[in-house]
Amino acid sequence: MPSVKRNRHLALLVLAGAFAAVSLGGCSTTQEKAAAHQAESERILKAREKRQQQKQHEPKHDKEKG
Repeated sequence: MPSVKRNRHLALLVLAGAFAAVSLGGCSTTQEKAAAHQAESERILKAREKRQQQKQHEPKHDKEKG
């Protein structure tokens, strides 16, 4: 039956197209997540550097022994 083979072939093509569309959509989402993680990491590193610089410029207090 040629029509059954044609329908099956068409269904497989549609299914393959759907999988391709989902995988491409997943790539952009993964890239967006990676960019967000990188931005968060940069923010954390800048905050750490700022804290270290502030710590270096603080006057040192000598504790009195009692």
